[in-house]
Amino acid sequence: MSTFLITGGAGFIGTNFCRYVVEKYPNDLFICYDALTYAGSLKGLVDIEQKPNFIFVRGNICDKKKLNKVFQKYKIDIVINFAAETHVDRSIQSSEIFLETNVKGTHTLLEISRIYKIKRFHQISTDEVYGDLRTGETPFTENSILRPSNPYAATKASADMLIMSYARTYNLPCSISRCSNNYGPYQNSEKFIPMIICNASNNKAIPIYGDGLNIRNWIYVLDHCTAIDLIVRQGMPGNIYNISSDEEIANYDLSKLILKQLEKDDSLLISVCDRLGHDYRYAIDSSKIKQEFNWNPQYSLAIGLQKTIEWYKRNLK
Repeated sequence: MSTFLITGGAGFIGTNFCRYVVEKYPNDLFICYDALTYAGSLKGLVDIEQKPNFIFVRGNICDKKKLNKVFQKYKIDIVINFAAETHVDRSIQSSEIFLETNVKGTHTLLEISRIYKIKRFHQISTDEVYGDLRTGETPFTENSILRPSNPYAATKASADMLIMSYARTYNLPCSISRCSNNYGPYQNSEKFIPMIICNASNNKAIPIYGDGLNIRNWIYVLDHCTAIDLIVRQGMPGNIYNISSDEEIANYDLSKLILKQLEKDDSLLISVCDRLGHDYRYAIDSSKIKQEFNWNPQYSLAIGLQKTIEWYKRNLK
């Protein structure tokens, strides 16, 4: 039996991960630790909150005293850090909280993990640490140079470098995964795909930055969760893994695809002033995780979108 500390476990990806592992591993104990900011919610955890292998603790990853109590009480073996400020627009408007949570918070977790000599520290990072690409350029690998374009991505890159320094200096068993854009149930409505679904369902205008030709790679959140699970349980410390579905699509085309499934007109799409420093294209090579663990995404974009739209339809207020 192992005891996992899942920080940020009430956020979008953390919620889906908690639901996945609590059901899959009844003999392990999962401590969900979350500050419950605007992006966190217990609604997605209702189905598992009474499970004997699940415990929720409200707390901030910058709170060293609170974390110390949690590590002492539950004898933490493995830390998986989902906790982060993630919305690029918010980081452009005000970056201080991103530095506080994504850098200082990660450092606090690393220090506690080092003191208690945990078995594994796994960081949930992002493909945005690599910066962007032009059309036709080769996708980034785990060895690509980090050149983040916005404050959010810069704080995630900083956290990654801190983690690898702890692995080298203190021999802390660490790993990092960098994933492409996630979508699926329980995502905050400020994010792109939920925003389109919610606005379109209410016949509201859907803002598209610039010409809408910026390209993203999308992965269904459950596919991301299965990849994290494999890395933490089977991957060797010191490794970085890219996780992606290899399905790229421009923002405008994705919007039209969702509107088509919702049987809504494209006239809802409106062009707005482009985001500052807007990355053109994200693409990462995930062949490493595929080769090492025989992992492959199980949900195509078409199927994943259908499941996501159905979920939001059931849960829209």
